[in-house]
Amino acid sequence: MGLFDRIMRVIRANLNSLVSQAEDPEKILEQTVLDMQEDLIQLRQAVAQAIATQKRTERQYSQAQTTADEWHRRAQLALQKGDEHLAREALTRRKSYVETAESMKTQLDQQGAVVTQLKQNMLKLESKISEAKTKKDLYIARARSAKATQQINEMMGRVGTGSAMAAFERMEEKVLQLEAQSEAIAELGMDDLEKRFERLGETDEIEAELAAMKAQQSLPQGNNQAQLPSSQSTNQTTGNPEIDAELEQLRSQFRNS
Repeated sequence: MGLFDRIMRVIRANLNSLVSQAEDPEKILEQTVLDMQEDLIQLRQAVAQAIATQKRTERQYSQAQTTADEWHRRAQLALQKGDEHLAREALTRRKSYVETAESMKTQLDQQGAVVTQLKQNMLKLESKISEAKTKKDLYIARARSAKATQQINEMMGRVGTGSAMAAFERMEEKVLQLEAQSEAIAELGMDDLEKRFERLGETDEIEAELAAMKAQQSLPQGNNQAQLPSSQSTNQTTGNPEIDAELEQLRSQFRNS
């Protein structure tokens, strides 16, 4: 393979790639329908022209027939008058118009077939254009849906990459750090006030405990004084060493309490 052929193949491949990338389905479909409508306009013009030609040929055919009939009538009149020579010329002239009429009839048959074929083609093209419009709307909707899906997939692909997730993780860590700093600043700002309230709570607990101790101590002292025997009776003995020792033990317990 020559170098020139290889270069041309590369150029064609690149051009095909560029054309494929530049092809927009929506624009191509719209342009295709427009082209078909232009073809339909031209076909309608051709049909109209063929019909006009057919009508002109019909008029010429009718005129040729009428003229031929007129020369036939004149030939009959000349023959009635005994002028065969004039009758022969009239028939000759009639023959030329009959031939013209026959030629026109042949053209009419041909033109009729052409007009019929053109009308059929026009109806087919109209049907195809109607079908193309319906399919065009469907294909455009599908193309737009496919584009949207492709864009979403590409977006999801970009979001799912490692760099994007790493960025999210860094931002999450930064947000957590900012929240921790905010909480620390709040704790520092409220430290003195909270300590004051804590000291108030501790003071209340101490005062309550002190009052309870005073109440416990005051009540037993009064009862002990009321229940303890007098100083005189305290020194009395029963004469029984065991009983006296037990009494002394009880006295000692009351004193300690």
